Amino acid sequence: MNERNEEIDTSVFGERTRTEAEAIIARYPESRSALLPMLHLVQSEQGYVSGSGIHFCAEQLGISVAEVSAVATFYTMYKRSPCGQHLVSVCTNTMCAAMGGEAVYRALSEHLGVGHEGTAGEPGAEGSITLEHAECLAACDFAPMLQVNYEYYDNQSPEQALELVKALQRGEKPAPTRGPALSDFRGAERQLAGFFDDLDETVTGPSQATETLRGAQLAEERGWTAPSMPDDAELPPVPDRK
Repeated sequence: MNERNEEIDTSVFGERTRTEAEAIIARYPESRSALLPMLHLVQSEQGYVSGSGIHFCAEQLGISVAEVSAVATFYTMYKRSPCGQHLVSVCTNTMCAAMGGEAVYRALSEHLGVGHEGTAGEPGAEGSITLEHAECLAACDFAPMLQVNYEYYDNQSPEQALELVKALQRGEKPAPTRGPALSDFRGAERQLAGFFDDLDETVTGPSQATETLRGAQLAEERGWTAPSMPDDAELPPVPDRK
C-alpha cells in the first residue's frame, strides 16, 4: 500500500498503454526525459496519477519511484485524485481576479458544492466536473476566462460560466471560444501525451481573436515599427560558465 492506501498494481495498464509508453520513450535520447508525457499517458488511462501509475512510469523509464513522485507532485496538471469527465479551471490570477474571476469561481463552487480540486459527481462519469483555481492561463486580454480540459472559454461572466457548466453536466460539449471541439479530460491528457487519434478534427477551430491581433493591426495601420538595432551596437558579453 502507498500513502493513499492504494494497492500498487501496474498490470492495470494494458498492452496498448505499454506499447504507447515505448513509443513515447523512443522520442527521447534518454528515457528519463519521457517522464512528463508518460505521466499524461497514465493520467489519460485512469483520470489521475495513481500510485500504480507512478510505479508504472518508474518501471518503464528505469528510474526510482521517488523521482517520479517528485515530478508528479510538483506540477499542478498531474492530479493525485480521480478527476471528473471535465476539468474546469478558473483563472483567479491578477488580471482575471480584477475583472471578476473570483466571482466566476464562487458561482461555480456554490453551484457544484465543491471547492478547489473538488469533484461534483462520480469521477469519470458522464457530466462529472472537477473544479480548480488556476494561475495565469496566458489569456489576460480575455479576462475573466476559464478553461475546460485546457480549452479556452473567454470573457466569462458568472452567468455565462454557470450556463457552460450546466451544459457540461447535461452531457453537452459547448464549443470553446478558440481551439478545437471539446474533448473530455482523459482525451485531453492523451493529446498531451502526444497521441492524436483524429488529427484533422483536433486542429480545426478558430485560433485567433480580435483582442489578440489588435496591437499588430494598429501598428500596421499607423506605420509603427520596432526600432532597429544599430549595426555597431555592442552585444553584452557571454558569461563564462566554466
